[in-house]
Amino acid sequence: IRHCMRHCHLFREYLVSRYLYYNILREKVCIVVFFHYFCSVKEGVRGRVSPLISYLESKIFRSTMIDCEKILAIADRELSGTDLFTVSCKSSSMNEVELLIDSDTHVTIERCAELSRTIEAEFDREVEDFSLTVASAGIGSELKNIRQYRKLIGSSVEVLLLSGIKVLAKLDEVSDEGITISYTEKQAVEGKKRKELQHIVRKIAFEDIKTAKEYLDYK
Repeated sequence: IRHCMRHCHLFREYLVSRYLYYNILREKVCIVVFFHYFCSVKEGVRGRVSPLISYLESKIFRSTMIDCEKILAIADRELSGTDLFTVSCKSSSMNEVELLIDSDTHVTIERCAELSRTIEAEFDREVEDFSLTVASAGIGSELKNIRQYRKLIGSSVEVLLLSGIKVLAKLDEVSDEGITISYTEKQAVEGKKRKELQHIVRKIAFEDIKTAKEYLDYK
């Protein structure tokens, strides 16, 4: 707070609330505020602009955020024509980037390291400071790329639909629009009192899938 006040020549802050929590770690100020609003007096003008918030925004929120779309574009270009492909890319508020890749065959540590170096060479590290981790999508992780679905044809998958229904089935086919699965289910049969196991074949559009992953039976 003293550091903030030194940078605000006319600082008078009125906090209309109950709690203010702050933590300073390696010159990074993380502030959690439960408030209705801040009022400030700056150069004799009463308003809603807080010197404290303005200072924090200039120190924290104006730093260059890394563009994951740019990273994905570079990775897609480098992996084009190979058995490798991108799955996802996410970045934290501290510019810690994680790029996940997968393969029609297998992913090696050496290939991940090589791709990481290639991507980092495309950025000016003096302007865009970030840490990059390139890793393979883990076994049993969520399927996000159509090539991940195709490599699992003939395997068991667990599909959660947007309706909330979860289906454990064999993945038979994959198209650009969706998947075809098959499974057995007890259903009523005309003329019989008890339900009997029936072989069900079902087509599901990608737009109806919430999550899907390879089913791993540990029994």
